Amino acid sequence: MNTPIALITGGSRGLGKSMALTLAGHGTDVVLTYRSNQAEAQAVVEAITQQGRRAVALPLDVGKVGSFASFAEQLRATLRQHWQRDRFDYLVNNAGIGVHASFAETTEAQFDELVNVHLKGAFFLTQTLLPLIADGGRILNISSGLARFALPGYSAYAVMKGGIEVLTRYLAKELGERRIAVNTLAPGAIETDFGGGVVRDNKDVNAYIASQTALGRVGLPDDIGGAVAMLLSKESGWINGQRVEASGGMFI
Repeated sequence: MNTPIALITGGSRGLGKSMALTLAGHGTDVVLTYRSNQAEAQAVVEAITQQGRRAVALPLDVGKVGSFASFAEQLRATLRQHWQRDRFDYLVNNAGIGVHASFAETTEAQFDELVNVHLKGAFFLTQTLLPLIADGGRILNISSGLARFALPGYSAYAVMKGGIEVLTRYLAKELGERRIAVNTLAPGAIETDFGGGVVRDNKDVNAYIASQTALGRVGLPDDIGGAVAMLLSKESGWINGQRVEASGGMFI
């Protein structure tokens, strides 16, 4: 049986890095994408290689739909070169950016950037890569707890994540004939450098979130890496078209 291969967008840092390392630890090879920091991405590749798995880092800006066709060709060549295969098994649409602005102050430029990266990018990258995803594979779209609960300053970001959650259900319906399961994972607040690292570095914000979380702390990247590994495992194959929140019970 072939070793499964996962493609993780934005896999060089933060949650994506944890996803890549955790999946490798569970026996999955990884193709990860990065936008600009090749050295950071290569460090993740080396860490995966040290675990005995194979990994490759490819450049990709998910906000530039025009680049997706050439990326798909590069991915196809990479799969043949490193795995002697034409398809990969798991697509994790993780890459993203954070914008914090009140509804009244959100600019059109900010909104458009969020659309391009989080919604349009995920939509058309998945569409472009469909021929390369193995039948019986998985797609996992990363959303956010902010699509369920509302915190001031995240309206535009949350709208994009709400769209991704709807897209998940449509993909699950339309790709069912290929036995491709599609789900959403929605992290709560996590200690990363996302959004300037406010959850990780601001003690007051961290303490407030912990106080509003049933398990009494803020999430860590490995909490999400573990959830991704679980949702992509063989045992989770009958979970399809679902939104799974990994927030420790935030705002319940």
